[in-house]
Amino acid sequence: MTKGGQVKARIGYGAWIVGVAQFFVVHVIAESAWARPYSWARNNISDLGNVHCAVQSEPEPRYICSPEHALMNVSFTALGVLLLVGAALTGGALWRTGRVAATARLLPAGAGAGFVLVGLAPADVNENQHVLGALLIMAAGNIGLVVAGFALAPRVPLLLRWGAVLSGVTALTALVLFLSHTYLGLGMGGMERVAAFPLLLWSLAVATHGVIARPARARKTPGHDALHAATALRSGTADLPSTSKGHV
Repeated sequence: MTKGGQVKARIGYGAWIVGVAQFFVVHVIAESAWARPYSWARNNISDLGNVHCAVQSEPEPRYICSPEHALMNVSFTALGVLLLVGAALTGGALWRTGRVAATARLLPAGAGAGFVLVGLAPADVNENQHVLGALLIMAAGNIGLVVAGFALAPRVPLLLRWGAVLSGVTALTALVLFLSHTYLGLGMGGMERVAAFPLLLWSLAVATHGVIARPARARKTPGHDALHAATALRSGTADLPSTSKGHV
């Protein structure tokens, strides 16, 4: 990979790290502002971005009043944009070539677009657009995780490749349970997080590895130097010791 490609990839990894990190930080800030305690089990993630204070009946009854909804919606949007930037810039540093790899990059990018929709259309302002964004995150994004396990470049550690597949399968299973109102003791919000967070945590893990890993270098096979020297001698291009005055 060229030096320019390595720089682009590192910018992409950095975008993923910043995007995911700021999301979780703002999540904590927004939930801390609630007068009535926010619950990871009883509340949806999107409740933090709702503009109006009201009792919400679906999918489970709960009171929503998020003073920092504007900050949370900016965070959703920023996360989506940075996920898109990362998907665009990681390129050959992270992915194989071919249709499977292109699909694997496109689906998480769809999740990024989903976060942008969620941020621009809070659930109590434009429910249809918000639901579309949520489906892009939890359906397209998680299918992309499964595909990514088979489309990542060989240099990516096996743990991250299998982690993508297992995370995607787990999150898709959680999505089915969430949509069927089967929460297995985790609560509505808890099951939603099992469906939504694996993509973010995997992106953070693979981006962190990409930043700290040394750039791949071409490996020399045994006897490479000797073969190169022999070829140069036969072609008359070998560097011969200089006999000029002043040279050793």
